[in-house]
Amino acid sequence: LAAGAAFAQATPPAAADAPAAAPAPEGPLADFAWLAGCWRGTVNQREFREHWMPLRGNLMLGTGHNVAGGRTQDYEYIRLEPRADGVHYVAVPSGQKEAAFRFAGRETDGPDAIYTFANPAHDFPQRIVYRRASEGWLYVHVEGKLKGEARQIIYPLRRVDCESGEFIRQ
Repeated sequence: LAAGAAFAQATPPAAADAPAAAPAPEGPLADFAWLAGCWRGTVNQREFREHWMPLRGNLMLGTGHNVAGGRTQDYEYIRLEPRADGVHYVAVPSGQKEAAFRFAGRETDGPDAIYTFANPAHDFPQRIVYRRASEGWLYVHVEGKLKGEARQIIYPLRRVDCESGEFIRQ
């Protein structure tokens, strides 16, 4: 009984069970915190998703997954991390070596914010562009030259609820 009484006294009131508000993101990755969450798009019966974990410990971790006809076409592990020469977008595509793209800058186009990462020495792509648009849209551009020809792949994504997959407007 004495141990039970001590436990009862140490238990915080129910109001303390409510989650505390997360502190505002800080550091070199703070401008990318909006990316946290789930994103989904479909083009030509091919579904693609990205899931980004919230900024923690000065790192953002993400995954990408492309499915067509019920079969995985490819996937990748992604991270945003600060390095001595700036912020880097680091991708490890399925079956390939890690590739890092340095943050080249942020621009605006009307209400859209455009985040560009570049690695001119990489085979393809040389640029990865995240265009944050209105109403929960995100356009990921994979750009560069492949065998001497300019190539661009655009993935239109919408923010979705991670559990239900339902679109979220924001």
